[in-house]
Amino acid sequence: MENIKRINDQLAVAMGQVTPEELQQAAQEGYKSVLNLRSPNEEGFLSDEQQQAEAAGLKYVNVPVKPDGMSDELADQVLQEIDQLPKPALIHCKSGMRSGAMTLMYVAIQQGMTADEAMSMGKQNGFDCDSNPKMKQFFEHYVSEHAKAS
Repeated sequence: MENIKRINDQLAVAMGQVTPEELQQAAQEGYKSVLNLRSPNEEGFLSDEQQQAEAAGLKYVNVPVKPDGMSDELADQVLQEIDQLPKPALIHCKSGMRSGAMTLMYVAIQQGMTADEAMSMGKQNGFDCDSNPKMKQFFEHYVSEHAKAS
C-alpha cells in the first residue's frame, strides 16, 4: 500500500481515505485495527467502512476529528483509542494531516519526545505540519503539556 506511512512497527498512517481493497490488504499484511478520524458528513467518507473493516477481520473505531476542531479533550480521546487498539493499527483521515498529527503526538508522549523531535520524525515520514499553522500550534501545545505531566 503506497499511501501508507509506517511510523513505527505498531502504528501506520494512511495518507487519505482507505478503500475496501486497502482494508483487505491491511488485514493480509497483519494489521489488527483501523482508526478513522473522519466525520461521517465529510465528502468521500466511506459509509460502510466499519462493515468492510470488520469483514476483513479488523477492529474498527471512528472518532470524528474536524480539521479545525482540535481540543485537549478530543486529543485525549483519540490518543486513548490509539493506546487501546490492537496493534499494528492503521490510522487515517482524508489527507493524513489529522491522523499523522495524532499518531505522532501519541508516539512523542509515549517516548518522551519534545514537540520538535516529534515534528522532525514526522517530516522524515512525509508529514509537514507547517502547511497547517493551527494544527502545528495545537501539536506543540499538546505534546509540551503532556510531556511535562508524564
